[in-house]
Amino acid sequence: MAVWEAYRRVKANKGGAGVDGESMAEFEVDLKANLYKLWNRLSSGSYFPPPVRAVEIPKRDGSSRTLGVPTVADRIAQTVVRGYLEPDVEPVFHEDSYGYRPGRSAHQALRVCRERCWRNDWVLDLDIRAFFDSVPWELILKAVAHHSDLRWILLYVERWLKAPLQREDGSLVWRDRGTPQGSAISPLLVNMFMHYALDLWLGREFPSVQFERYSDDVLVHARSENQARYLRDAIAKRLAECGLELNEQKTRIVYCKDDDRRGSYEHTSFDFLSYTFRPRMSKSRFGKHFVNFSPAVSSEASKRMRRVMRRWGVARRSDKTLTDLALMFNKKLQGWINYYGKFYKSMLYPVFRHFNELLVMWAMRKYKRLRRHKGRARRFIADVSRRQPGLFAHWRWGVRPDGWTMGAR
Repeated sequence: MAVWEAYRRVKANKGGAGVDGESMAEFEVDLKANLYKLWNRLSSGSYFPPPVRAVEIPKRDGSSRTLGVPTVADRIAQTVVRGYLEPDVEPVFHEDSYGYRPGRSAHQALRVCRERCWRNDWVLDLDIRAFFDSVPWELILKAVAHHSDLRWILLYVERWLKAPLQREDGSLVWRDRGTPQGSAISPLLVNMFMHYALDLWLGREFPSVQFERYSDDVLVHARSENQARYLRDAIAKRLAECGLELNEQKTRIVYCKDDDRRGSYEHTSFDFLSYTFRPRMSKSRFGKHFVNFSPAVSSEASKRMRRVMRRWGVARRSDKTLTDLALMFNKKLQGWINYYGKFYKSMLYPVFRHFNELLVMWAMRKYKRLRRHKGRARRFIADVSRRQPGLFAHWRWGVRPDGWTMGAR
């Protein structure tokens, strides 16, 4: 049953409550009745989505982006429709579209981008202004209609697009375009729109040009600065035809500088999927050092991880043991390692050294003999890491407080 399978996927993805305040646990109190009611409304065409709870997420430039949180029932309904649409559209999507697709990942996009930066001197780093607030509904619906002749799917997609946002004060924001980030159906709709607005167009107009796209995040490779400028102007015109605007201030032409690429240029780095690509010192398998254009965890992502660590209040948890702390935080630490430790992992070491220092502060608070003796506290934590090197995820990875770290990049 499609509704039951959609419920299982939504439960696995977790997520907060929508405007009705109902959590997944509360929805499951009368699960069978709730799922049957949802199925009945979907199948009869009488399902009308409630408003989407608007959550403001601050951005690093001081502005904010709006995250939309649908209700639990609405997320299940959207997942039902996605389950019908996705098998039809997945086979036609471009091979260089990586975002929110089965069998595709951010790491694949990063790896392909790195290799293409080695082969091409220039990158066009595109920024689409207010993408999720600007996508024209008529073009999304046109793409959906192209791939499905089921009228109920088109009906519900249109209703979700038109559902208002509800602010924290209860006021409603009505829209005439855009699709809120955070909904279950939005990533697929974005991929469908961008497939026709950009991916196919690039393949038709510039068949030799390579690119990577992760949702609305797009990088285009160029052989020369002149070609990059020409591509920027052509893409800006194309996006305008599709109701979007290129952010000229944030769109940059980047030189992939390395040992073989000399000269001084305005931009020699760019961020993609929380990694920064820039010239870095590397070592060949023969032991020779050279400058390579490579990705590593971005400074913004590093700052973000440190902020999260500080919010954990490790030093104040003197009622806990080190084993308790490992159980509390290892899942998050391992998740960071899995994502940010894939390329040039030594740039991630300082983040985990910061966590080791938080453990030192914890030891100074917990044990009277270590108070006001930071050196002793460091030695205490280092001794524990030698006895139990697998206690914390980053210790297993090699960033231990006794000074030893893995050297391979």
